Amino acid sequence: METIVKIISTRYVTHNVKQFRLEKPAGFTFTPGQATELSINQDGWKDKKNPFTFTCLTDDPYLEFTIKIYPDSDEGVTNQLSKLAVGDELILRDAWGAIEYKGPGYFIAGGAGITPFIAILRHLNKEGKLAGNKLFFSNKTDEDIILADELKSMLGPDALFLISAQKDSIHDTRRINEVFLKAEVSDFTKHFYICGPDPMVEAINVILTGLGASADSVVFER
Repeated sequence: METIVKIISTRYVTHNVKQFRLEKPAGFTFTPGQATELSINQDGWKDKKNPFTFTCLTDDPYLEFTIKIYPDSDEGVTNQLSKLAVGDELILRDAWGAIEYKGPGYFIAGGAGITPFIAILRHLNKEGKLAGNKLFFSNKTDEDIILADELKSMLGPDALFLISAQKDSIHDTRRINEVFLKAEVSDFTKHFYICGPDPMVEAINVILTGLGASADSVVFER
């Protein structure tokens, strides 16, 4: 089903990631971790459907998306989105997605791959159920970390930021590889939630399986 909704606020949360809040249609529901397809309600853009993850809580009075802007790719959709203002319209569709919280474990994210986890972690935080979860969040530079302050305020030392392309980073500069996972994961029977670039997701999935993680406990978008 398609519904036209208006933008009610926008703001940049990093140098190239913008948060959009939209009108929430009556009765619209989603599960934390799910996504939808959005289009811009303008001539030439209505048929360009791109998937974006909800980053709000399910009971918030608005819908929120935290979107990385790619000026030179994705047919210009996110670049066009970045130009929109309050009152502009988007086309909203039904929620879908395979990343759903199943129990305490390890969240492993690369870049904009954090977005499915934002709603999940916010929901767990609101319910007082964050204990037993850890976040490993990899980015190229310190300034690329999406919602760093909020993630740290929720998870404290259980939010570990890893930086791959900045030698003077104030954060950990290790890679999320087999050596890292052996050092940082204390229980491979827990759940693992993985989202990021496809090669990263595939590589970590192979490593986790080799280290004894059950295929049923590794959750990623298929």
